[in-house]
Amino acid sequence: PVRDPFFMMTRRSLNSFMNAFTSSDWTAYPFASQNKKDFNILLSVYLDAAFFARLDPLDFAQEGHRLALESPQDPQSPLVYKGVVFNEMKGALSSPTSYLYDRVSTYLFPTTTYHYNSGGDPTHIVDLSYAQLKAFYETHYHPSNAIFMTFGHIPAATHQTQFESLALKDFKRMDKIFQVTPEKNYAAPLVIEESYPIPSTQTEEKQTHHVLAWLLGPITDAKQRLQLQLLSNVLLDNSAAPLRKALETFEHASAPSPLCGLEDDHYQMSFMCGIEGSDAEYAQAFEQRVVEVLEQIVRDGVDQKRVEAVLHQLELHQRELKGDGYPYGLQLILSALPACVHRSDPVPLLDVESHLAALREQIQDPRWIPQLIQKNLLDNRHRIRLTLKPDGQLQNIRTQLEQQKLAALKNQLSDADLQNIIAQNQALEARQTQTEDESCLPKVTLQDVPLDIHFPQPEAPLTLNNWPVTRFKQGTNGLIYQQIVIDLPQLTPAQLDLLPLYVGCLSELGCGTQDYLTMQDRQSAVSGGIHAYYQIRNAIDDLTQVKGQLVLSTKGLYRNQAAVSALLQETLASVRFDEVTRLRELIAQDRSHREQSITNQGHSLAMTAASAHLGVIPWLQHRLGGLLALKHLKHLDDTLNESVALNEFSQQLTALHVEILKASKQFLLIGEENHLTLMEQSLVQCWPTTSAITTGNHTFICPQPPAEHSQVWLTNTQVNFCAQAYPTVPSNHPDSAALTILGGYLRNEFLHRAIREQGGAYGGGAGHDSSSGVFRFYSYRDPRLAETLKDFQAAIQWLLESPQKPAALEQAILGVIASLDKPGSPAGEAKQVFHNQLQGRTEAFRKMMRQRILQVSLADLRRVTETYLLKPAHTAVLTQADTWQRYRDELALKEFHL
Repeated sequence: PVRDPFFMMTRRSLNSFMNAFTSSDWTAYPFASQNKKDFNILLSVYLDAAFFARLDPLDFAQEGHRLALESPQDPQSPLVYKGVVFNEMKGALSSPTSYLYDRVSTYLFPTTTYHYNSGGDPTHIVDLSYAQLKAFYETHYHPSNAIFMTFGHIPAATHQTQFESLALKDFKRMDKIFQVTPEKNYAAPLVIEESYPIPSTQTEEKQTHHVLAWLLGPITDAKQRLQLQLLSNVLLDNSAAPLRKALETFEHASAPSPLCGLEDDHYQMSFMCGIEGSDAEYAQAFEQRVVEVLEQIVRDGVDQKRVEAVLHQLELHQRELKGDGYPYGLQLILSALPACVHRSDPVPLLDVESHLAALREQIQDPRWIPQLIQKNLLDNRHRIRLTLKPDGQLQNIRTQLEQQKLAALKNQLSDADLQNIIAQNQALEARQTQTEDESCLPKVTLQDVPLDIHFPQPEAPLTLNNWPVTRFKQGTNGLIYQQIVIDLPQLTPAQLDLLPLYVGCLSELGCGTQDYLTMQDRQSAVSGGIHAYYQIRNAIDDLTQVKGQLVLSTKGLYRNQAAVSALLQETLASVRFDEVTRLRELIAQDRSHREQSITNQGHSLAMTAASAHLGVIPWLQHRLGGLLALKHLKHLDDTLNESVALNEFSQQLTALHVEILKASKQFLLIGEENHLTLMEQSLVQCWPTTSAITTGNHTFICPQPPAEHSQVWLTNTQVNFCAQAYPTVPSNHPDSAALTILGGYLRNEFLHRAIREQGGAYGGGAGHDSSSGVFRFYSYRDPRLAETLKDFQAAIQWLLESPQKPAALEQAILGVIASLDKPGSPAGEAKQVFHNQLQGRTEAFRKMMRQRILQVSLADLRRVTETYLLKPAHTAVLTQADTWQRYRDELALKEFHL
């Protein structure tokens, strides 16, 4: 009997994962913990929340939708819609990719549940009634329609006893079965053209999306599912794959669409391919190009080595022990869940060895792949071609229609109806601000926190051919991991700006005498791909001292370890920046992908912008990976249409590469104990002594940030992302621990209520970034702007002026400890230890920080707030131009246009 058990439990737990996922045909409530007491507590609360939800009407008004007056005290003011999910979905559909997927699904599935947006179309969310929600819950959330899946060392019978005693005993079997039925097939392919909104200030040229999509067979056939995965990868796996190559080189587009590949989460699978950065008149040419590629493969077949390489990728994916994003067991559960939802056996989706063996035999027939293409694609009449073109007036039209609908609705309201709306909003506000008795919720305490944590330990230091080598013996299920780690040298400002583009291109180009297509095939044949990235961090005790590395990383099956080592060496030693046509494609694709991702990571981009002028690391993050980087990338992409500029860009990358090659290097090897020796031998063979001795070329130096200013960035979004930042201290400073706890404390006790529950944003909070020395507030998919910035300031005053609770402090500490102790994959944990060590964040340092966090007091929170957060805030906002017009006079922010 509390208002928000889920968010309350995130604060009272040592969980390694808590969330809820909504898909098109299932909703899942996953959680995980390494602490058995904590796991059982979470199990009891999750069962209660899922099967015995109170569903208060005011919860529906807050989380779903409600009517409110624009000015709460003025009955004459216009009506507006409010609600967390309403705003969330407005934000989600601001992403062109999300909107594109929504429209593809609508037409590919004309009659089944996938026809509808499972998150809710904001236009229709407001039509859902509380009574409909209750009726849905009482049927769909009945245990007869539930699936229980567990992973871990607790016996299944123990789980089942708890399921029975805590929930199932209170229900009787329900005979109603909810099941997705096969879709009604089209008799002929369908062609659709629709529009999506862009800002009226943007050009509509080269902003059209084209997608082809086919409806395929059911996922309940595990054998067919694996066959179609193989087919999809043969066509699209990398730039050398025939269909992806055609999409990347299509002259009337900037990049392949994010909607490329096999969709195998629904009852019936689908295959999609598309392009973006095009114009509407090229729809037929795009379709013709795709069909020609498919017909050519049917006629001529496909290179056998490519098919074998794709099968190798499926095997590698099957064997790899993941767990760095979220728990490995949860990943297995989610991969098997669709089969359970559609009442088929999930085990074949997990144990695919027999199917892989069958595929090895089938691919020996050179006509097998062509026959799959002919049957599933060319002869398949259930196909759509969707063209989604930009419209600079569409958002204004939608806004006007919503306002007209609300105005008409208000005209129909009686005085009593209007008073009911006012009363409901007042009741909700009172409920949101009431202090609840949390004692009914179980919890762990600081006494349940493990006294110590385990870190993987490297083997004794080793030098091979004068190269420093760090080795970890980890249980990797037969995979090996290798990294080349290069100290970043001193770079010119122009070279520094090139760095993210350089790492993005490094593994996507040819090497030596081989072009990029050949190298892409080689990567697929022996490795899990090659990934280049850079990392730059400050010293643990000095925010002005920085150190950076460039990392070239790969993985592979043990049997390919020699080939993986050779591939890694060739990629670094002989990369070809002279492939200028390929460079042009890569930059266009990078721009397109970054533009599409803005609204999905708007809060992170806003925080980076707000922090940009507070230190060298925040400035680099904004300059190299934030909104400023995107602005520079767009300018570069616009200039590379001239051959002179393209050749100059190639020469600049080559010059940067020369500097990188001069820098000192070391190696990281991770594998099982019986594999490390041969990995070492391969390294010796690939990196001879004569090339190993290097003196480096000066120390990497970061530029100082320019003069400070707060910013507003204008882009295509129906919601806002707000951030404020304050300069603080490095991670080794005694105040760093208290600042870290302060972020969780403010989020739990003030910001969640003010920004999400009362403000209607999908999320909001605060946190201390010790690697940058910055404390930051943020909101995510937020209908408000200046009001949220005021809430950030109100949180500070609330902490200083109100009595604070020891129980809330304990909860904030538990949350930080849970994030610090979160497990990763075997290889991921070893990589983390190694790279932390490079940056001075040793095991001793991390244990010291953990102890400091456990010792933070309420007095510490007040002290660091007074010390660091009473200064003027640095602000950044991501919004649209029409919204900004209402706040321009109130907020003094420098404007930037994306």
